[in-house]
Amino acid sequence: MDPLKNKQNSSFSTPVCVHNPHLDSLKDDILYHFSLGTETHDLPAMFGDVKFVCVGGSPWRMKAFIEYIAAELEMEDPKSEYPNICAGTDRYAMYKVGPVLSVSHGMGIPSIAIMLHELIKLLYHAQCKDVTIIRIGTSGGIGLEPGTVVVTKQSVDATFQPKFEQVILGKTVVRNTDLDQNLAEELLQCSKELDQFETVIGNTMCTLDFYEGQARLDGAFCSYSEKDKQDYLIKAREAGVCNIEMESSVFSAMCKLSGLRAAVVCVTLLDRLKGDQLMSSHEVLNSFQKRPQILVGCFIKKQLMAKAVTS
Repeated sequence: MDPLKNKQNSSFSTPVCVHNPHLDSLKDDILYHFSLGTETHDLPAMFGDVKFVCVGGSPWRMKAFIEYIAAELEMEDPKSEYPNICAGTDRYAMYKVGPVLSVSHGMGIPSIAIMLHELIKLLYHAQCKDVTIIRIGTSGGIGLEPGTVVVTKQSVDATFQPKFEQVILGKTVVRNTDLDQNLAEELLQCSKELDQFETVIGNTMCTLDFYEGQARLDGAFCSYSEKDKQDYLIKAREAGVCNIEMESSVFSAMCKLSGLRAAVVCVTLLDRLKGDQLMSSHEVLNSFQKRPQILVGCFIKKQLMAKAVTS
């Protein structure tokens, strides 16, 4: 399976790329953690019209998103039930309405990486083209007012370097974490048009851990001082880091490899320079979590309206 041959079958559309010649020898490609497969399911019929994929950590949040987008696009009754396409497994949840697919990815790099391998193959087998994928989620901000939405310019690691490292066959492989800058600007413009909440573009730091890896003082173990924490977070801020989460690096790397137009949109739930624990009420946090959905919903609606006009 030649990725270069597969990259541009049409000057007007971009297919999803896979980089694995071994897939050609599989009679049935089983997407185990989705409970789907090429022999058991008609993937082109089920997913061939997908143009937008939104992924987020929580199954509940991704179901809420599909209900929200269905109402925004006026495609289905917002009170109708949306079945979990991955009901045969408890690993991930997947929902669909029209050209929009909503998928949960769990927490952390390993969990989202497993999901992305199978999602990219699903889109490939379904013969999807011109797909935009956006991670929507929550994060800790650095020097930002809680509730601020961050559109990621570039994902960086815990040393502030724009890279994702993975050990493959005992060797460290380094992959690029660039995201689509035009897409980031389009999302920022949508936020300006909405004029409902503050949105910024900045670097996002992706860590391997929620506690020590993010310089928290409230984990089960901590070998550094408040001053050490502050010094580190200030260095991160000086490196252009606006927020911290645990999935953006591998998300950026894998989407770039597969030719997917990608963005990361996360709301900040607190300013890490002022504390480590969430002190806001459940109601306030819930309203914050809806902001990436609102922004991405606006973007999708705008894109579909523009397409309808041109066609």
